[in-house]
Amino acid sequence: MHIKKILISPQEFKESLTGLEVAKAIQLGINNIDSDIDTILVPVADGGDGTLQTMVDVTGGEIIKETVSDPLGRKISSEWGKLGDDNSAVIEMAKASGLALLKENEKSALRTSTYGTGELFKKALDNGISNFIVGIGGSATNDGGAGFVSALGAKLFDKNNNLVEPCGENLNKIKKIDMADFDQRIKNVTVRVACDVTNPLCGNEGASSIFGPQKGASPSEVSFLDDNLAHWAQLIKDQIGQDIMDIPGSGAAGGLGAGLMAFTNAELSIGADIVLDSLDYEKQLSGVDLVIVGEGRTDKSTQFNKSPVAVAMRAKKLGIPVICLSGSIGEGYEDSRELGISSFFSIVSGPTDLQFAIDNAHDLIIKSSEEIIRSVLI
Repeated sequence: MHIKKILISPQEFKESLTGLEVAKAIQLGINNIDSDIDTILVPVADGGDGTLQTMVDVTGGEIIKETVSDPLGRKISSEWGKLGDDNSAVIEMAKASGLALLKENEKSALRTSTYGTGELFKKALDNGISNFIVGIGGSATNDGGAGFVSALGAKLFDKNNNLVEPCGENLNKIKKIDMADFDQRIKNVTVRVACDVTNPLCGNEGASSIFGPQKGASPSEVSFLDDNLAHWAQLIKDQIGQDIMDIPGSGAAGGLGAGLMAFTNAELSIGADIVLDSLDYEKQLSGVDLVIVGEGRTDKSTQFNKSPVAVAMRAKKLGIPVICLSGSIGEGYEDSRELGISSFFSIVSGPTDLQFAIDNAHDLIIKSSEEIIRSVLI
């Protein structure tokens, strides 16, 4: 196979290297064998962990530190990404309202709130952002986005006209959504939500039933929270005019998916597709002879809209072969072959301690990339 130009598009190797660091290591391996091959580095992500860092890296943007509220209302240092066009932002809700921010005994689907994510969104608005990409994986919340909209100026009142603290436990107390002070700049922004689940807001497949237990909800609390989200959805329908109850993805992130659709007119999309669209990926593929993708572990789950497959499907349409280099290869990896990945390689060649692989990933990627190119050039 004659190779002149290779597009290198891995995602991060979790707990080890960023997507850009992985791409640079692959590039080194290629150049060690044939320095005449033109390599283009476009690391990607799937809307989950690493999306913010990857998109900032690729677009030449910056990470902006902010102080916001954590899921229980405590002040923490958080961040959002301003992309290189100065008009777009990436917000990962996990950095403000994520489960990983809480200790095991602090998890509470009843008490947690998306208020901090709303604060991040508002701070990005203050920076002149009008195009938002919001990743909503890893949430600690079940408030239907009530905290988010409160941070942006909506006031939630009970039957006695007292303000209601926004959290999953209190949704049934809300009788009025007052939008008089809601941030009017939202009318002029576009919001794309990276969402890899299709759960509706309520019911047996809804936010509370499926995700509530991992956020600390008991069986009785799951039923209570489900009823509260149904009440919240009805309020939104009656007072805001948006019917979000049964839309696929409305149950994502404890109902933040529903809240974003109702209050920001957000579009819910597969995270990897949002990232690739934002990077104008079809243009990146122009004139390319080979694409190398990668992730920390490739297995059966890779076929479900993970970034290696999202890249491969676009390359396949253009007849460009794709090689996947991963930290490890697990059961079911071959299911992604028919979706466009031509061959699979692991950076470990035998039984290896996980920590060793993480600590030495950079050198292992270089060595594996050298072998890949040797094979391709035969």
